[in-house]
Amino acid sequence: MLSVEEAQKIIFTEIKTMPPEKILLSHSLGRTLAEEITSPLDHPPWDTSAMDGYALRFSDTIAASKENPCILRVIETIPAGTLPQKTVQPGEAAKIMTGAPMPSGADTVVKIENTNGGNKEVHIFSPSEEGAYIRLKGEAVRQGDPVLNKGIKIRPAEIAMLASIGKSVIPVYQQPRIAILSTGDELADLDEARGKDKILNSNGYGLAAQVSEAGGIPLSLGIAKDEKNHLETKIASGLSADFLIISGGVSMGDYDFVLEILEKLGVTTHLWKVAMKPGKPVVFGTKAGRPLFGLPGNPVSSMVTFEQFVRPAILRASGRTHILRPFITATLQEDIHKRPGRRQFLRAIVSLEKGEYCVRSTGDQGSAVLMSLVKANALMILPEDGECIQSGEQISVQMLSEIVP
Repeated sequence: MLSVEEAQKIIFTEIKTMPPEKILLSHSLGRTLAEEITSPLDHPPWDTSAMDGYALRFSDTIAASKENPCILRVIETIPAGTLPQKTVQPGEAAKIMTGAPMPSGADTVVKIENTNGGNKEVHIFSPSEEGAYIRLKGEAVRQGDPVLNKGIKIRPAEIAMLASIGKSVIPVYQQPRIAILSTGDELADLDEARGKDKILNSNGYGLAAQVSEAGGIPLSLGIAKDEKNHLETKIASGLSADFLIISGGVSMGDYDFVLEILEKLGVTTHLWKVAMKPGKPVVFGTKAGRPLFGLPGNPVSSMVTFEQFVRPAILRASGRTHILRPFITATLQEDIHKRPGRRQFLRAIVSLEKGEYCVRSTGDQGSAVLMSLVKANALMILPEDGECIQSGEQISVQMLSEIVP
């Protein structure tokens, strides 16, 4: 069987980046930038005041004190959004608001707390350092400077930055459309009548949520019966999407027809079976350059294999430069026993205790126990070799979400 890294290498080699498109900045949250962005302007566009106060000449205020204030004539008031109309001469000051452009002749701002706040003349009780409280033209970004790198996820900070340099339309990679098919006669959907022999299709909904979180567009194909013609029709319809994910039917049971049908439909199978637990029966194939994933039917196995193979493939197709979940090292808080031979991904809880990452399992690790994933914020990674990891050892952990105290 292939190792996890070998399987990932095969998969990622076959994944092609989606074409770019241009969208409104207001619609870009979570998307991936398709080009490097350089600034078309200086930001700020002129020297501006960083404080409410008075723009003046530093040399006028050197000796100012509470006992002997410097008294200057106020020549104008400059609100934010208004250009100065006058030049500050010796013995003069302009009352200025935060963000307003500095007037000519002034080289320093004294904040209003160090004055009497006068409108016709102002008493300066304490001098600022020369050049204080001025944001210089181009201090944040100069025209032509690179601002954002290609391949990054657009967060609120990036949106604010793009708005600050006037980018209302930006280039991003298209989101892959990802068809999702659940298989099995035992499955029923949420809104259909079902007998005692049926279970609810949790995989279809869980995988759709994982696809959305990874930046893809989920397309539900519903449930395919364990009958070859019906399954073939469903799979064939999914091959027109950018990706196809099938859950169930990829093992070696009497009703596991997926591999047989993929071959019939002309899908090239690049791998089957990975040395991991949960999730050994994983299929990856392509047809006309479009990826197909066959994941195990057990809910936890399906979601864990998605995290290791499908999620990073979606991110790669979406143009992202960093495609794997972050890894940390944490101190194990319990003894763990396992069989050697396969890498094991345990659902786990990471906490921060006295400045140190600690990790423990969420309990029952059965492949159908979804509650073990509900409780988890991480996957504890147990290497293929070895049978016992003792409490207090350092262990690698893949983070799934934030650490909650």
